[in-house]
Amino acid sequence: MDLKGKKVLITGSEGFIGSHLTERLVEIGADVTALVQYNSFNSWGWIDTFDENVKKEINVYTGDIREYDSISKAVKGQDVVFHLAALIAIPYSYQSPMAYVRTNVEGTANVLQACRECEVEKIVHTSTSETYGTALYVPIDENHPLQGQSPYSASKIGADKIAESFYRSFNMPISTIRPFNTYGPRQSARAVIPTIISQILSGKKEIKLGSLTPTRDFNYVKDTVEAFIKIAESEKTIGQVINVGSNYEISIGDLVKKIIDIIGEDIKIVTDEKRIRPQKSEVNRLWADNTKIKELTDWTPKYTLDEGLSETIKWIRDNMKYFKTDIYNV
Repeated sequence: MDLKGKKVLITGSEGFIGSHLTERLVEIGADVTALVQYNSFNSWGWIDTFDENVKKEINVYTGDIREYDSISKAVKGQDVVFHLAALIAIPYSYQSPMAYVRTNVEGTANVLQACRECEVEKIVHTSTSETYGTALYVPIDENHPLQGQSPYSASKIGADKIAESFYRSFNMPISTIRPFNTYGPRQSARAVIPTIISQILSGKKEIKLGSLTPTRDFNYVKDTVEAFIKIAESEKTIGQVINVGSNYEISIGDLVKKIIDIIGEDIKIVTDEKRIRPQKSEVNRLWADNTKIKELTDWTPKYTLDEGLSETIKWIRDNMKYFKTDIYNV
């Protein structure tokens, strides 16, 4: 499938990955509708920061995936749907588990039911590497068991199974993309990489972090966005769950050292107990096997970790107004 000229809807378009995907789809010539969560401020999230020439190419639709009437109107007439809208903050899922069920599970069911009724040509549903929990073996392939180690991960497992059921029950053209840890410009300040960088750039000589021993497979946002597009374009991906990762793991401790070296500051790390997950909930190891996506598409990551971190540091340096480094962002 060539996305140029296709009518494409993106849920979660105003967010971190969604905004980058929205821009990229405009660039390749898709007819883009951006679903933005309704709010009284009429804020379009990161879309508000787009170049005006890009913004004018987007049809912005305000709604809420938790409301079927809202999402069904947004989906009507669309050829392709990228479903990214979700609650994603793990710490807040400990405080409000039901909010994650309503948004991530029920919201996904609403999106898929609307796509079924409107006979959408292709749906790309967004999962997360957190559904795997702590690695039982590495690298983690798509056959790895799913483990609900937080209310967030459990809600995403539920959403993934809803997507699987719609594919199996109704023969819908659904692909599930499972990104490992995406980072880059516009990422929430509560995520580990912007947390590290923004604290250092604010002038702090001591930065507060949680556990330093877990490992992650980090992926620059532009690589993740290209994976979304490649998966949407390929007929081979229908009915598949597909990892998107670098096939490289690094501990949080080593990541901090790398960022400190790139920025060139002398920094002390302080453990903040508020930032440590409950023991049984912490995901200690994530390392992606990306064989499947390479077999099904011609995707491969382009950015090294050092290159991606340098781009992210530059963006955060220019946009420190978005970061409240004295507050722990749950």
